[in-house]
Amino acid sequence: MTQRPLTAPLKRPIRLAVLISGGGTTLANLVATIRTGELSAEVSLVVASRPDCGGIAKAQAAGIECQVVARRDFDSTEAFSDAIFQCCRAVNADLVICAGFLVLLKIPHDFHLRVMNIHPALVPSFCGKGMHGAKVHAAVLDRGCKVSGCTVHFVDNEYDHGPIIVQRTVPVLDDDTPDTLAARVFEQECLAYPEAIRLFTSGRLEVEGQRVRVR
Repeated sequence: MTQRPLTAPLKRPIRLAVLISGGGTTLANLVATIRTGELSAEVSLVVASRPDCGGIAKAQAAGIECQVVARRDFDSTEAFSDAIFQCCRAVNADLVICAGFLVLLKIPHDFHLRVMNIHPALVPSFCGKGMHGAKVHAAVLDRGCKVSGCTVHFVDNEYDHGPIIVQRTVPVLDDDTPDTLAARVFEQECLAYPEAIRLFTSGRLEVEGQRVRVR
């Protein structure tokens, strides 16, 4: 079965809700890309999964509404997810962006193929529960990989599992550390996420099973 997240291009800036669990570096990149005119979008809302997220200050500095929906306040993934998506509906978000969001979500029907995530490796390698941040890059180095990169994918109800939209690669150097590799991968993340959002906004994405095609 072929599905299309949007059947026609948006004629206005896309409204984004950005979910964070940490320092907000991906959020800051999106805000900067929007300000330079490279991405026709507006961040309507930031939702943090913890009250101590460093990204909250970045959202406030950019003048973006920020709400804290703490996972610890909910007894189940379903209840937590419902609270998250109620916030997204309240601002009429077209697309939900997971930006270093480390909590499992259950995607409701009305947000099917309307939630994206970026992972700092080439999915399906070095991904899944517990694989985030420096752990990913350390695992890449320990395995002796010659290339790494990043993956933007639609979010389903599993960690790092949904259909892949964009991947970008970087070389792994002999003298790399997790930090140097992370920096090189993040440079590509800063390009890959806006690219995926632009493709979504264009209405040209088709999804068949786990395959995403650009029409």
